[in-house]
Amino acid sequence: MNRALRNALPSLLVLGALTACGTADPTVTPTATSPTVARSTPAATAPAGPPPVPEPTADGTCPYLASTVVAESNGQLVRNVRLSADQPDPACFFYANATDVQLSVWVFHGDAKTAKAVVDRATPVAESSPASAPEGWAGGSLAAGEGAVYAVAKDGDAVVVTSNQKQTIKARRIAETVIGNLGL
Repeated sequence: MNRALRNALPSLLVLGALTACGTADPTVTPTATSPTVARSTPAATAPAGPPPVPEPTADGTCPYLASTVVAESNGQLVRNVRLSADQPDPACFFYANATDVQLSVWVFHGDAKTAKAVVDRATPVAESSPASAPEGWAGGSLAAGEGAVYAVAKDGDAVVVTSNQKQTIKARRIAETVIGNLGL
C-alpha cells in the first residue's frame, strides 16, 4: 500500500498543479465560434469592501433629484450638474461654481453586506452619529472638515449624501427625498 501511494503521489501532485493552474492558453481569445469556459472566482479572491467612490464623468441632469430641490435644501444656487457613469442610477454632483461640488448623491444597489460597507466607509461608526431616517434605513451622520455626510442602507441599497454645509439635517433631507423619489 505504501509503495502504491509513493508511486502515485508525484502523479497526483502534477495533476493537482495542472488543475489549479488551468489549461487554457491565455494568448487565445474566445471567438464567436469557439466555446468559452465559465470559471468561478473563489470567495477568497473577491475584492473586500465597498466599490470605489464614483467620479463625475459628464454633464447632465440628475434623474432622481432636481437641482431646485438641492438649491433649496442646501442653500446655494446650482450652477452645474455632473453625473457618474454608474447605471441605473448615476451618482449626481451638484456644483456651486465651476469647480466646487456643493452636494453629491451616490445611490448604490447590490448586496446588503456591500451596501453596509459603502455606508460604513462614508460615515465610520466610531466617528459618526447613528442615522435612522427614513424609517427602516440605518447608517450614520457626520459633520466634519469641509461639510457633512449622511449615509444610510437598507437591504442591498445605500444612499450617501455629502454636502459642503456643516448641517447634517440638509444632507438627511436630501437622502430622504432621493429614497422617496426612487421608491426604495
